[in-house]
Amino acid sequence: MKFMLIMRSTDEAAAAAQEIDFNEILDTMGRYNDELIKAGVLVAAEGLDEPKETVVVDFSSQPPVATDGPYGETKELFNGFWVLEVASKEEVVEWAKRAPLAPGNKIEIRRVPSLEEFSQDNEWIQKEKAWREATGQL
Repeated sequence: MKFMLIMRSTDEAAAAAQEIDFNEILDTMGRYNDELIKAGVLVAAEGLDEPKETVVVDFSSQPPVATDGPYGETKELFNGFWVLEVASKEEVVEWAKRAPLAPGNKIEIRRVPSLEEFSQDNEWIQKEKAWREATGQL
């Protein structure tokens, strides 16, 4: 089963992280990612740019409106993610608990459904499956 672990932090936790040497953060996160790689469960992982670079496309109106950040009123910021391929929900929870995150941070875990879970006679599912096969993703 594939899961996305979404790294989120409060504004306060993000501000506190600014006080930590960035090389220390890279080393700590690098060791964790290396564990995931050695265990054979890491599919993808990325950190995200600063919230001040954010653009939000709001679909509350037509046409949708794009607004540049930063967003001081945000309660939690989405800072990065991992995608893991594991045997169970319990296993992904255990990996999430081992992430080297400071207090004030959270990890939201969401399962990523496979293409096989969708109607296989749907034209768009067939096209996506063909694209994934052509690009070596299946």
